[in-house]
Amino acid sequence: MRILTLVCFFLLQQYGTAPATAPASDKGSVTQTPSYTADGRLMFPAKYREWIYLSSGVDMSYSPNGMAMDHSMFDNVFVNPDAYRAFQETGTWPDKTMLVLEVRTAGTNASINKSGHFQTTETMGHEVHVKDEARFPGKWAFFGFDDSDTAKMVPTTAACYSCHSQHAAVDTTFVQFYPTLIDLAKKKGTLSANYLKDEAEAAKAPKK
Repeated sequence: MRILTLVCFFLLQQYGTAPATAPASDKGSVTQTPSYTADGRLMFPAKYREWIYLSSGVDMSYSPNGMAMDHSMFDNVFVNPDAYRAFQETGTWPDKTMLVLEVRTAGTNASINKSGHFQTTETMGHEVHVKDEARFPGKWAFFGFDDSDTAKMVPTTAACYSCHSQHAAVDTTFVQFYPTLIDLAKKKGTLSANYLKDEAEAAKAPKK
């Protein structure tokens, strides 16, 4: 699911409003499962930072040409605890899984730090990838949040969906970037055919 900072983050901003302060922590949903408004908007999972942390990336891009930015950024991925425990047992995600991608600005010169990057308090946006089999024809859907406590579903015509379908390691999620889960998925035999194809092609490519 590491898409917001990559391709999908900028696409998702088209479906939000102003860029990005975090949704208010005292609003939104406090449950581990997806909650929706009457008009079908997803409620932001306000307690996601109490969930299971999966991984972080910095300045990742799926495009060979990268993305032109005047700053670096981190993305942090969290998953609801019930879904994480189910993945440990099965190697795949259960219904009602929620993966939250939090994007933060990277800092360099502050306090005693003189090199490298650290995460700042400035959030650039959030994305939630939801598995709700009864609600979504493709089982999964993306929602992009800026400073609102609710968000409408990103249309399935967005590049996020095809990218995840074609390249994700497990059940349309980028488990290949979650170091504590990828080996488990290999052992459970749940890696997707498309991901295995990508890996085989990468192994044949000339080393740079």
